[in-house]
Amino acid sequence: MTSRYFAPKKPRLFGHRGAAGHLPENTLPSFAAALHSGMDYLELDVWATCDGVVVVHHDETALRQCGVDRPICDFTLSEVQSLDAGHGFSNDSGASHPFAGRGIRIPTLEEVFAAFPGALCNIEIKQQAPAIEELTVAAIRRAGKEEEVLLASEKDDVMQRLRKICGAIPTSASAGEVAAFMAWVGGGCAAPFSLPAQALQIPETWGEHTLVTPETLAVAHALGLEIHVWTVNERSAMDRLLLLGVDGLMSDFPEILADVARQFPRR
Repeated sequence: MTSRYFAPKKPRLFGHRGAAGHLPENTLPSFAAALHSGMDYLELDVWATCDGVVVVHHDETALRQCGVDRPICDFTLSEVQSLDAGHGFSNDSGASHPFAGRGIRIPTLEEVFAAFPGALCNIEIKQQAPAIEELTVAAIRRAGKEEEVLLASEKDDVMQRLRKICGAIPTSASAGEVAAFMAWVGGGCAAPFSLPAQALQIPETWGEHTLVTPETLAVAHALGLEIHVWTVNERSAMDRLLLLGVDGLMSDFPEILADVARQFPRR
C-alpha cells in the first residue's frame, strides 16, 4: 500500500460524516469539528446533481436532512445548494432543530477538498443510477487527491464499474465481497481467496452474525486487508475493538473516539 491514505499510524480514526453526533452530517462545519477533535480521516457520502456535480450527502432524497422529499440526483447544483442542510438535525440536548436557518449547505466534493486540503477522505458512492463513478474519480483527480482518498460502495455493480477507472486509488470491499470473505472464513479458508480491495469496512455485527472477531481480523491481515469498523459511538465498544486490534474506527462522536484512542499506542 503506497497511497498516502495509509500513511498515518493505526488505529485509523474517522469522523463519521464529520461529527454527525453534534452537527449536521456531511457539512463543512461537521467536517471541521471532526478534524479539530483529532481525526485523521473524514468519512463522507456522495451523490451527483442532474447537471453533473458530485455533492456530499448521505440519503437518496433531501427529506431527512433538508425537509424536501426529492431525490438529490433530480436537483441542479444551484437547487441543492439552496437547501437548508441544518434543517433536520436534532440531538439529545433538548434543542429542536438548533441549526435550522443558519446557512449550512450541502457541499460539493471539491468544496470539501478545498476547505480541508490536508484531510484524508473515505468517500462512499451512494448513487447507483445514473452512474457517477466517472464524475467522482474526475473530481478527485482535478483536486490531486488520488493518494489521499479511499473509495467505497456497498453496491457490487458500483464497485465493479469503479475499479475499472480508479487506477491506483484504493477501494474497500463491497457488500457482496464482504459476504464472500465471511463465507470463506466460515468454511475454514479451504480454497485460495483474494479480494481486489484494501480494506473491509464493516459493522461489528450484522443481524445475528458477529463480523469482527479475532479470527476475521487475523485472516484479513494475512490477506493484506485492514478492518475498519462503523459506526462506533460507545466508549466501551471503542475500547473493546481497539483492544481486539482493529485497524480503524468510525464514530459520530470524534472527540470521544480521540479520547479513547489516546490510551492505545499508535502502530
